[in-house]
Amino acid sequence: AIEHAGFNLSLTRPKINGFSIDGQDPTRAGVYFGTGVGGVNSFIDNILHHYCYEPIKSIATHYGADEQYQNLHADLNRMVHPKRVDHFAVPRFMPNAPAAAVGIKMGTQGPAQNFSLACASGTAAIGRGYQDVRSGSVDLAITGGVEFLRDPAGSMFRGFDLAGTLMSGDDLPMDALNRPFDRKRSGFLFSEGGAASLILEEYEHAVARGAPIIAEICAYAETFDAHSIMSIEESGSQIRRLIQCVTADAGLSPADIDYVNAHGTGTTLNDEIESAAIESTFGNNVLVNSTKALLGHTIGASGAFEALVSVLSIAHQTTHCCRNLDEPIRDLNFVRTQDNHTIETAYSQSFAFGGHNCALLFARS
Repeated sequence: AIEHAGFNLSLTRPKINGFSIDGQDPTRAGVYFGTGVGGVNSFIDNILHHYCYEPIKSIATHYGADEQYQNLHADLNRMVHPKRVDHFAVPRFMPNAPAAAVGIKMGTQGPAQNFSLACASGTAAIGRGYQDVRSGSVDLAITGGVEFLRDPAGSMFRGFDLAGTLMSGDDLPMDALNRPFDRKRSGFLFSEGGAASLILEEYEHAVARGAPIIAEICAYAETFDAHSIMSIEESGSQIRRLIQCVTADAGLSPADIDYVNAHGTGTTLNDEIESAAIESTFGNNVLVNSTKALLGHTIGASGAFEALVSVLSIAHQTTHCCRNLDEPIRDLNFVRTQDNHTIETAYSQSFAFGGHNCALLFARS
């Protein structure tokens, strides 16, 4: 992302493979990243080792000659990884590690902050970076979201499954189950994770160095449902207020927005409430799609991916379709096929367990 933004890097700390950004005052550069669960897989790996090592050792000692137990011992050894407690266990699962790691790698000395707002983490991180650039605290903000959700016990997958949020069903092929905003939707596609990063820069600072500017962030806002730790608030009042806050801060009205990258998880309640809020505020003409229809749900990284898609949609004047959308639940202008569109403004919103709602508004620069 740094190189795509037109910056050059110099290897200034070879012992740690650390860089500096050429021509950038490091005290005026910040890092803002979001993650929903942090390094939970590293935590689980080490906990499994800690609690299972002695029982596994006992099996090997007392039943080592028995072929049945040899097979069991081999299976348990494969599951319990690593073979010893990782000396870097703490930094690998501490939630602030993504921002710290990027800041160390890039040599930035401004704010290095991590945000954990479940599925809205990436959006919040980009928004807070934007606010610091806007306020003059920094000239450059390295922002984004990151998540890795696979663990050997499958505990993250099972947790979401027990909450009733994952896609399911025997009446559709596996590749057709992920279908946000469709009448046959059943839940979201659980993704292993991923990472996306956006480089934000004060406008005059970017122009002065001849940066390849793709788009402008016009506004960011947050609201909170104050309703449930697990479920979206059914009236959608705070989603509608979120839309009003973002557009008002940008000096626009909802009618000025060309494209909405929706949260669009594919869960029954979320899609119903979100689509109703979009219809009541934006109307029926604005382009609407869900990036989760392509990528699944990357939890804390999802908002960063969706912000990136919003920016690239402005840059290329096209956007992706809503995959598997055969029977839309509402009469909205869902993107059903990939065509050219006039996209001067793009709105991206994220909702999260706990009741967090965050949104970004982008415009052609």
